[in-house]
Parts: sequence; structure tokens; C-alpha cells
Amino acid sequence: MTSSASRLEPRRTADGSFSLFSSDFGEGFHSSRGALAEARSKFVAPAGLERWPRGSCLTVVDMCVGTGSNTAALLEECAARGLELNWWGLELDREPLRLALADAAFRRQWQPAALERLEQLGASARMLWGDARQQLPALLEQQRGQVHLVLMDAFSPSRCPQLWTLEVLSQLGALLHPRGRLLTYCSAAAVRQALRLAGLEIAAIAAPSGLQQHQSDWSGGTAASPGPLPAEPLLRPLSPMEEEHLRTNAAEPYRDPSGTAEREVILRERQRAQAEAMAAGGVEATGAWRRRWGLSSSHHQ
Repeated sequence: MTSSASRLEPRRTADGSFSLFSSDFGEGFHSSRGALAEARSKFVAPAGLERWPRGSCLTVVDMCVGTGSNTAALLEECAARGLELNWWGLELDREPLRLALADAAFRRQWQPAALERLEQLGASARMLWGDARQQLPALLEQQRGQVHLVLMDAFSPSRCPQLWTLEVLSQLGALLHPRGRLLTYCSAAAVRQALRLAGLEIAAIAAPSGLQQHQSDWSGGTAASPGPLPAEPLLRPLSPMEEEHLRTNAAEPYRDPSGTAEREVILRERQRAQAEAMAAGGVEATGAWRRRWGLSSSHHQ
């Protein structure tokens, strides 16, 4: 087994905040533009915390806690609004949170009260360690229909399809309160399609102001809810381009009926399903969609 020092490399993102790069997944924990900015713009701001009066207690599930940045940012904003949190976290690896809490620069990012609460939560029984696919059923039994916010921040679908399957996203959707929201940085067609198949309404999270540097940055992520998502400054209906994306072979969901399949198996089965759909003539090739909308081939798969 490789050591944490070799498989998790500390990084500083463009806004100066702490992040990590995982050699196991070949991917960073956050956008290079800013870990702190990402937590605030893609997970906290679109949460619509203004919907609840001071004194309310929100039930929150942080899916893939990682360094704890999303929870810390939410703790700070909730404290400013007089909101309490009933928090649950799911995470496979203990090292990212440990490394973050041991880093002086990470600690300086947060107000002392939020940092102290993050440390308490990470050491509590509400922090569910292990494969989230095995942890979700028990959490669902306890919290079905009661969760106000799900923060979904797993590694990207191509790197970690195990946590983006129709089965996992359906369970996360079933956790949601009628006014609850699932929030994710991900705009992949397969994920959005799975959320719809799970019976959820979806909206796009606006690309963060000042960060839209490329034509491909047409979305800052996805919000999903059991009920309609109202138009808000940071939420908008899917554009015609995005709706067409869901009619391409890229929208074939990842599937894992057993809840135990390895990455390679999930990817292979999805490729098979995509080929079958294309052969049946029921979907458009993603390349044709990209060319029609003038997009590069490297984004929003």
C-alpha cells in the first residue's frame, strides 16, 4: 500500500486555499482556480440558505467530505445566518481531512468556531467512514425525505463512476426533504440524466462570476430537488444546448445494481449500453452535438 505522502500531494489553488492532488485517482480535489471559491460558489451559494428563518436546523449530508472545505464553508455561512446543522458525512479515506486539519494555511482559511466544529464532526459518529455505497442504505433508513442539503463532491465520473451511478444518485435523491437540494460541481450528461431518472427536477448552477474563462464553462454544476427549482441568481433552467446533451450517448447513466462493482466494470458496462443505444438509433453521437454547439471534446462528458 502506498503511503499518504506519495498518493496525496498538497496543492495551493489560485485563490491561495489548500487542496490535495490524488495520484490514486489522477485528479485534484478541487478546481485549480480555488478550493475556497469552489466551496462557496458551487455548494454554499446555490443552497438557498435564505429560504430558512434564523433558528432553523438543516439536515446536511456531505458526500465525500475530503478536506472538509465544503462543510467548513457551510458552517461559516450558517453561523452568519443563525442556522444550526444536523450533519452527516461520508468519506472513504481519513487522510485528506487529517492532512487539511494539520495544515496551518488551511486552518487560517476558517473562522475558529467553524474550524473547531469541523474537527468535532470529523471525530464524531456522524462521520461515516468507508465505501459510501455500503453506508448509504443505513443512512437512508434513518433520514429518508428529511435532508435539506446533499453536497455531492466525489471525484469526476470517469475517475470514480462508483459514486455517480443511477443507484447511488437515486439513494441520495431519496434522502431529500421536499424542499431539499442536491448540489454538485458536475454537469455531466450521465449524471444529470440519472438525477432525472431518479425523479428529481434539475437546474444548472451558474458559472461562477469571474471564473468563466473558456467557452466550455457553460455551467458551474447541477442542482437537483424533488420539487421545482425556482429561478434564482445562481440557478437557471437547462439551456437548449444542455437539454440536447441529454439526448446524446453521453447521457447513458453509470449503473451498479450490486453496489459493489469495480470502476472498470462500471465503465465497460456503460460503454456496452452506449453502443447498443447508438446501434438502435435512439440517441445522437456526442461528437455531433459538440460540433453543432462549437464545443471542445474535453468537457462535460
